[in-house]
Parts: sequence; C-alpha cells; structure tokens
Amino acid sequence: MQGVRLLEELGGVESGPTIILGIDPGTTIMGYGVIRAWSRNRVELLEMGALHLAKVSDHAAKLKRIHDRCAGLIEAHAPDHFAVEAPFFGKNVQSMLKLGRAQGVALAAALVREVPVSEYAPRRVKQAITGSGSASKEQVAAMVQRTLSIPDADMPRELDATDGLAVALCHHYEMGTPTLGGKGGGWAAFVRENPQRAR
Repeated sequence: MQGVRLLEELGGVESGPTIILGIDPGTTIMGYGVIRAWSRNRVELLEMGALHLAKVSDHAAKLKRIHDRCAGLIEAHAPDHFAVEAPFFGKNVQSMLKLGRAQGVALAAALVREVPVSEYAPRRVKQAITGSGSASKEQVAAMVQRTLSIPDADMPRELDATDGLAVALCHHYEMGTPTLGGKGGGWAAFVRENPQRAR
C-alpha cells in the first residue's frame, strides 16, 4: 500500500478523471473551456468556444444567454468543478457592474445544479498558466495550446475561448494533487477543513 501511495503522489497511478468547466465571463464575449484531467500532467480538451453577445442590445437578455449557455455546458459535460475568472476591477464602474452580473449568472447556473464553484483573479490565472501574472492573452493562448496539444488548425480566433480553458487549467493546478478527487472539493470541503475561517 505504501508503494501504491507513493506512485499516486508521483502521478503514476490514475484514478477516475475529473471534469472542469472554466468560464471567462463577459457581456460582449464569454469564453469557455471544458477539460478532463486524469492527473496533473494528463489533461485533455473536451470543448472550447465563445458566446458572442455584441449584437444583443438588452443587458437582461445577455445575462439570460450567459446563464443558458453555462447550463447547457453543465448538462452536456456534467463537470465535477466549475471555475470562473473574477471581474477585473477597473475604473469604469458600469463595466465592472455588468461583468459582475455576468459572473453571477454563470455561477448561479452551477450552484443550482450543485456543482462546486471556484473563483480566480485574472493575474492568478495568468500566473498559473504562464508563470507570469502580467502575461498577454496571446501568451496564455500559446501555453494553453501547448498544454492541451491543440493543433494550429483547431485554435479559435477568439482568445476568449483559450481564456476559458486557462481558467479550467488554473483550477486543475490549484487543486494541487496528482490524483484528483472528483466532487469532494468546493465550498463545503473548505468549510470542513477550515472551520475557524467560516464565520
């Protein structure tokens, strides 16, 4: 048993895969990516894309489309984890509020289906993927392509799609274990492990 445990720690023994849905929320374009992770170094792409909302003039209608697309992705892939990039807090308050609402409806789609959710700051995502919190979208896309072995012909024109994948990969790395644990994480697990911080 000790030998098996050591192999698991080194990534040599695989458990069942974990599916992670990553969302880069936006009210003009929402990027998303779904990955299946068997171990830290064995990750495969399931789906990536971008929801275009520029032609939708009504903000409430945009939020509904964001919610519906997230719900559809959850139904299609049954993810074990839902990760979303936090809004960037710039100087434009109206833009910040709109991004916050977009993030909120995306999270609601996961929460109502009891999928554990996690949130990551943009710099944290970039740091996890490229090693630099100030990396460009192009650098993030290049590293995502390399990590997931995506052929050039399959790379999307919209970098929002690779941003969604980057959020999913960030969550995978942040989980911090070579052998992943399925649906055991999320807020409930955090409360169990850190009762003093849940006040």
